[in-house]
Amino acid sequence: QVQLVESGGGSVQAGGSLRLSCAASGRSFSVYAIGWFRQAPGRDREFVAHINSRGTSVDYADSVKGRFTISRDNAKMTAYLQMNSLTPEDTAVYYCAADRTAWRTYRYWGQGTQVTVSS
Repeated sequence: QVQLVESGGGSVQAGGSLRLSCAASGRSFSVYAIGWFRQAPGRDREFVAHINSRGTSVDYADSVKGRFTISRDNAKMTAYLQMNSLTPEDTAVYYCAADRTAWRTYRYWGQGTQVTVSS
């Protein structure tokens, strides 16, 4: 089992940037694929980005391609989501997840971190 803790959320103006972190503890982080998801008020949770266990393959939702970058540092047991050119539509609670069991389905989840983008 692995425990995940997100950090780095906050409030930013449109056009700004934030970097989210997902710190893991417990079992070996390096064996797990990592995903980032977000959920805005009144909306379903949606996939944002995915990175494989070695960091050699990534995938993004169309809505964030070219603006967000997912990465990981297995030595630090941490994954990151660099978010640039933020818009108010990016406002949501962001979650990281580990251990993909099916397409865009993960076993372990963090508690989330709030990102608010003002216009």
